[in-house]
Amino acid sequence: MKNNLLIFTFSFLTFPTFCWAQSAPDFKELLDSAMVRDSDLKMQMTQNKLTDLDGHKLKDIFLPTLEVSGQVGYLNATTRLTSPEINLAPFINIPEGSFNNNLNVSGFSGIAKADAKMLLYSGGKVKYLKKAIEEKKISEDILLEKTKDDVVANISKAYDQLALIHQSKKVLDESKKRLDINRKTADKALGYGLITPYDHKKIELAQATLNAKMVEYEGKKELLLTQLYILTGINKERLRMIDPVLSPVEILSSEKGIEERAEVRALEHGITAADYKIKAERTWMIPKVQLMASAYYIGLYGSRVKTSENVIPAVPALGYEGAKLDWRPTNVNILPLLTAGVGFKWEIFDGKEGKHAEETAKVGKEVLQNKKEDALKKLTLNLANNQTNYDIATAQITLKAKEKELAKNALVQAEKEFRYGMSKSSQLIDAENDLEVVELEYQNALFNQRRAGIELMRSTQELDITKLY
Repeated sequence: MKNNLLIFTFSFLTFPTFCWAQSAPDFKELLDSAMVRDSDLKMQMTQNKLTDLDGHKLKDIFLPTLEVSGQVGYLNATTRLTSPEINLAPFINIPEGSFNNNLNVSGFSGIAKADAKMLLYSGGKVKYLKKAIEEKKISEDILLEKTKDDVVANISKAYDQLALIHQSKKVLDESKKRLDINRKTADKALGYGLITPYDHKKIELAQATLNAKMVEYEGKKELLLTQLYILTGINKERLRMIDPVLSPVEILSSEKGIEERAEVRALEHGITAADYKIKAERTWMIPKVQLMASAYYIGLYGSRVKTSENVIPAVPALGYEGAKLDWRPTNVNILPLLTAGVGFKWEIFDGKEGKHAEETAKVGKEVLQNKKEDALKKLTLNLANNQTNYDIATAQITLKAKEKELAKNALVQAEKEFRYGMSKSSQLIDAENDLEVVELEYQNALFNQRRAGIELMRSTQELDITKLY
């Protein structure tokens, strides 16, 4: 009983997973998988991270910085001291250079320093650069929309091509059924002497031609499955289960204009970013203010301070020879030595470097404006062209549907005449081929109309997959 319960529980838990693994992926699953795997989209998103980093770097510019440095080494310094003339007549008169001396300081020195700085005011440059980066980020996010639309268009094309192949297979299957029936009729007619062996061979040739088309179909299908596998990463076993059907796309009048295209909106934000960049470069003439503080430590170890001559003069009358300075302190330390205050930097004349940077930013804005003007012209023509292509493709569907109806009627008539010996097999095969060609052309017309519809929707950035699948 317990074993049966465990088996039932395991089956219940694994059954949904098994069923999902064996189900055909719908278009949304294909699209979601492609969005994750698309190389162009991933590359663009990775590049956009650099703009995010620039934004974070700019935010941190007002944070204080602390720098610690140190130095240890051997110090040996000598200075020459020359005494000036001292004339206090009539009491004292000491000529210049009477007490010249060399003072030597030697020992091991240690120096440590800590500097802290914090920007208080950048002249407005940081504020404008921050806004410029924000506009740039918006521009890059908008361009992601275009890349995502490209992914949708690619997946949609591959999916519809697979549907076209499937529909072609159904057309070939119907042709095969009819040829099999007509082959039996031809066999009987040949036995009764109603048709010649040559007419009978034509039926066999038609069947061989159809079989070759079947092989071609399998090759094209395998190629499309491989393409979808590369784009989505979904295994081919599940992709083989897809059985899509082509249907016309009905597009209502556009609610947006070409101004809504991602390229145009991205350029508009780029121009705004260029305006802020110009303002940022214009702040070169405004003083910058920062808070500064420093702490020093100076130490001298194993030191010796000595002079080459007497610092206490000799007294010959008393037999005193004088004394030189020869001091060996244990250590000498200066700690702490602190400085703190506010400093500013005002570039009154910088060799026109700031002016050149401002002019460069203005040229960059002008380039973006020219690109926008050119884009509007091309997108206007693109919209008109896509509208024309859509109208023509939609009309072709109506035309091919009518041709298919006429071809079906012609085949029915040809089959009747062949069955009663009123026509040759060549007329039947021609009618069969005409119907097959027209049915395939009808499916191609559906495929072309869907492609034209997608491009028309993309013309005004209104691509909506709910209208397609």
